[in-house]
Amino acid sequence: MVAAAETAVNGEAGTTALAWIVTVLPLVSFFLIVLFGKRLPGGGAWIGIVAVGAGLVMSLVVLSHFIGGGEATELSEDWFRVGDLRFELGQYVDGLTAVMLVVVTTVSLCVQVYSLGYMRGDARFTWFYAVISLFTGSMLNVVIANNLLQLLVGWELMGVCSYLLIGHWWEEKENSDSAIKAFITTRIGDVPFLFGIFVLIVATGTANIPEITGAIGGGAISRGLLTAGALLLFGGAIGKSAQFPLHVWLPDAMAGPTPVSALIHAATMVAAGVYLVGRMFSVFVNADPWVLTFVAAIGATTMLIAALLAMIQDDIKRVLAYSTVSQLAYMVAGLSLGPAGYTAGLFHLFTHAFFKALLFLGSGSVIHAVHSNNMSEMGGLRRPMPVTFWTFLIGSAALSGIPPLAGFWSKDEIISTAFHEQHYIVWGIALVTAVITAFYMARAVLLTFFGEYRGHGHPHESPATITGPLVVLAGLSVVVGFLNATAFDVTLFSEWVHFGEGEHLPFNYGFAAISVVGALAGIAVGYRLYARWRERDPLRRLGPAYTLLERKYFLDDVYLRGVVRPIQYRASAAVNWSNRFILDGIVHTFAWTARQFSRLVEVVDRRVVDRGVNTAAGLTGFTGGILRYIQSGNVQRYAVFLFVGVILLAIGISIRA
Repeated sequence: MVAAAETAVNGEAGTTALAWIVTVLPLVSFFLIVLFGKRLPGGGAWIGIVAVGAGLVMSLVVLSHFIGGGEATELSEDWFRVGDLRFELGQYVDGLTAVMLVVVTTVSLCVQVYSLGYMRGDARFTWFYAVISLFTGSMLNVVIANNLLQLLVGWELMGVCSYLLIGHWWEEKENSDSAIKAFITTRIGDVPFLFGIFVLIVATGTANIPEITGAIGGGAISRGLLTAGALLLFGGAIGKSAQFPLHVWLPDAMAGPTPVSALIHAATMVAAGVYLVGRMFSVFVNADPWVLTFVAAIGATTMLIAALLAMIQDDIKRVLAYSTVSQLAYMVAGLSLGPAGYTAGLFHLFTHAFFKALLFLGSGSVIHAVHSNNMSEMGGLRRPMPVTFWTFLIGSAALSGIPPLAGFWSKDEIISTAFHEQHYIVWGIALVTAVITAFYMARAVLLTFFGEYRGHGHPHESPATITGPLVVLAGLSVVVGFLNATAFDVTLFSEWVHFGEGEHLPFNYGFAAISVVGALAGIAVGYRLYARWRERDPLRRLGPAYTLLERKYFLDDVYLRGVVRPIQYRASAAVNWSNRFILDGIVHTFAWTARQFSRLVEVVDRRVVDRGVNTAAGLTGFTGGILRYIQSGNVQRYAVFLFVGVILLAIGISIRA
């Protein structure tokens, strides 16, 4: 290491000093499971469970620092330097970090325990637990990173893990295609994200997040660079958090095992994009004002179109997938409201993690029992599966914004803030989306748990390893909203997670009433249409509008025919032609030239070099023979040579005379 640095931002490190261990534990468990998992009882699953469980305990200790009024802290160590640029390994722990550590470890622990029952007997059980551990560790690294380069490492590792987990059952082409689609689509968003990091590093000379924030606060970066940086960073958030127009990968990601879906949709991957906007919020707030307007437009558009798509899905996991896209857009829209919406948007990220994980794991419990994802093949499951039913109902009510469950408090805060900040379009779309959300969740509950069973076999309640996490998450979905229940003057979450001085808007009973009435209206319409099973979906009466939703606004067709197919056929044909006639032609030309040169060399070698050598050898042999004859040692022969030489010499002299 070049150098080590230890700093505290407005306070001593205290209990936050060991927050990095929370990240290291699942990363270590990944290597242990890979190396020794198959030799251990249970396939090594307990290594991952113990690691993330210990991480949860330590996360709660870190959070206690902020419950006690502690300040943000930073610990870092230089890895190496390139000129003036430092590459660090470090942690920055503030209230947002502490809250996200608890969220990620809690959901991951529930998912890993749940997977003991759900993934039992899987051919790659050990590998599944190894990648889940790496996935968790990667997200935790994103959460605690004090610099953008370290954050980028965790960000990209999550992309790799999502590819491996979505395609876990890669033998089926649909699963491998979905994994590739998720990987490529999120990579498209990662390109501007990477350039956004470069812009901020060039503008400030550092990748350290607190230092970048300080430079922004000191006016050291021009608004133009901040605007470019904000837009480029938001490109990464659009890809990871599945916002329009890159939202198309998330519903297809349902091809992976249900525990993976729960982890992706609740605590990792998609949460990372929203977390990024929250972590780099000073960049967005200090950029040109139209940047937040653009963020609001993306959020409002995505929340509405995704909610409408959720209404017509038959696959229960796809209903929840489009719901996740819509709720992520709620968070993005909350953050677009500026400093006033900062806490509201991130509070919804916090509450949503628990009830969305509950809903996905609940859907997995149902799928585990009936061996089908389609709600048209379910029905009547509340009797054979009471624990799954009641916990799923709690999660659905929380998502629908029914008080006093968690979703009510966070959604209401976003809606109230939007009106207070005079973002009336965001406010109106958020209200409409809340009504639609209640409608499609009522539809899902009725089709799945009410009426008569329409599938095959005999459904039964899932084992305790599956229902246990459901009960825990249901309990959390009931209570976590009270951390910011402004109706009771409770603002704990706002005290932990706020931007600047923060602003506590008073609870608005009028907006709360409107939200609740809207949710109840959505539930009532859902009950009216789906209380009795119909072979034909009542929403098909919408005609062309239903077709538009069924075809997903034709976006997949546009991407397939406008991007994928041209690349697959035209671009690939062009590449093939250039490969055959240009690259291969160059290679073949070099090969032909080499062959001709080798033939020339062969001719020169045989007719010139070899002949010259052979001639020289013959001449040498001939002269050697003569010399051997002369140098025989015969005295009489020497006398004759001498006599002849004298005669010749005498003749020569006489001729000259």
